[in-house]
Amino acid sequence: MSTLDPHLIQLVQKAESLVSRLDALLPSPHHAVAAPDWSASVAFRYRKRASAAWASGWLEPVRHVAQMAYEDLQEVDTQKARFACNLAQFVAGKTANNVLLSGARGTGKSSLVKAGLQAHAAAGLRLIEVDKADMIDLPDLIELVSERPERFIIFCDDLSFDEGEPGYKALKSILDGTVSASGDNVMIIATSNRRHLLPEYHSDNKTYTHTADGELHPGEAVEEKISLSERFGLWISFYPFSQDEYLAIVAQWLSHFGLSTEAIEQARPEALVWALERGSRSGRVAYQFARDHAGRLGAGECA
Repeated sequence: MSTLDPHLIQLVQKAESLVSRLDALLPSPHHAVAAPDWSASVAFRYRKRASAAWASGWLEPVRHVAQMAYEDLQEVDTQKARFACNLAQFVAGKTANNVLLSGARGTGKSSLVKAGLQAHAAAGLRLIEVDKADMIDLPDLIELVSERPERFIIFCDDLSFDEGEPGYKALKSILDGTVSASGDNVMIIATSNRRHLLPEYHSDNKTYTHTADGELHPGEAVEEKISLSERFGLWISFYPFSQDEYLAIVAQWLSHFGLSTEAIEQARPEALVWALERGSRSGRVAYQFARDHAGRLGAGECA
């Protein structure tokens, strides 16, 4: 029997010792999310160290929660009514649906969620904002709040997935359940500019098939892209604003900032130029114009 090289044995022993010490320092692959001070805020952000995907996440209280009321949102009355009714049911412990708010940018999707939180925070509604990259941790977050007395919105703003992202399957699995189940205190709300949350390509059209009687059926690729958005029980669509709708939103915000009816009327041409320069007549652009215009009036029309 040949004798092993003593130097080789020593190197193997040192390597094993180093691996053991590294294992002791590294966190385990799965950690439950640490509970925050729930009294610190009505809204929280889920945080996670980007340098260590296996590290446990934590909930960071939002110290200054954006103030938004349902009354502040104009020209989206139908969307607002559907969303408010569903959320009120959820807060009251009645049957309700997870919500996907999709459509044109700047039309009030995320503002509607903020308004809902403000409307029901005193009744125990809380919000946890999660980035799409962290959707894979949804089961841990739901487990964390499952025994809490509050009702929780888990909110993902501007949600969309590329093919094969891990958070896609995690969200899909969670949505297969229902917030109307007994004892369930979590509602998933997402906003997106994409109808189906996944990129859609011209080549997808080639997967459609025709039956003998002329019916058109989508292929597997299209069905997969539709399947995630269909798991949201309430799907609310938002559309670009007309010029009159845009001006109505401008007037509402200028009134909010204290301008008179006469001053609001005089601001209309300038508001239209502002929208033309921005290439959009969205509610966000209307709000930005109102802030700028009211601020310049207050500062004596500074240049």
